[in-house]
Amino acid sequence: MEISSHNDFKPYNAATRAAHSHHQGMMTFFWGHKTEILFPGWPGNDSGMYALALIFVFVLAVLVEWLTYCNLVKPGTNNVTAGMVKTAIYTLRSGLAYMVMLAVMSFNGGVFLVAVAGHAVGYVIFRSRAFKKSCGSSGPGSDRRAGTQTNLPSTKC
Repeated sequence: MEISSHNDFKPYNAATRAAHSHHQGMMTFFWGHKTEILFPGWPGNDSGMYALALIFVFVLAVLVEWLTYCNLVKPGTNNVTAGMVKTAIYTLRSGLAYMVMLAVMSFNGGVFLVAVAGHAVGYVIFRSRAFKKSCGSSGPGSDRRAGTQTNLPSTKC
């Protein structure tokens, strides 16, 4: 049995990652535009395609937040139809959320940052009080008696 010492440590950079990519995945964050996100060979080594991939992940994260907080079912809609629409929206949101998760699992620092930023921007736009009326709101989490918003999610089923 061979015991290795701390002197045997070899840095795990992009070159060694490429050489070992078919054997094991890299489990630490790295920085740089030479990466693969979601699909083999994409975005490749091109900085412009990397920027496009970052924009794509950002938009996906914002879209996940929109689908989380949107209500596309109009009042008075048939229960079966409403259930089908909500199921379709939930399914789409789940699929897109998994795509964001898989993109982050590329362990690229830039992808991680834009995914978090996309979720944050989506939350601010679609859920936070920043763009809502502060008084008389009757949306999820509001208290009609006091006329104020709470930070709690809706308890309605």
